[in-house]
Amino acid sequence: MNKDNPAFEKAYALAIRVVNAYKHLCGQKREFVLSKQLLRSGTSIGANLAEANGAISVADLSAKVSIAYKESQETKYWLNLLKDTGYLEVNAFESLYADVDEVAAILFAILKKTRINKL
Repeated sequence: MNKDNPAFEKAYALAIRVVNAYKHLCGQKREFVLSKQLLRSGTSIGANLAEANGAISVADLSAKVSIAYKESQETKYWLNLLKDTGYLEVNAFESLYADVDEVAAILFAILKKTRINKL
């Protein structure tokens, strides 16, 4: 794990929480479809930031961070859907959503900076 990259660290910690939520949803709630979507989007955020660590240009970095940001928005969607269908308890939803929102805000700030510098 890259200790010099707070965005990656937070995304990695979020991915661990998403994996644990997935295990709970499958094991306890017997929900497999929506939780799989949450797993894919929630772990993809960090994976795209890992790719961004190897970016060869500002444009490449911006593209990878943009994908990670979009995945964070998708993760919020699946969290909302799981909550609204009764699969995810409100307190678990709020905690996970806050973590995703924090990562999304960091990614958006990075995008603003990389896109401004690119112009």
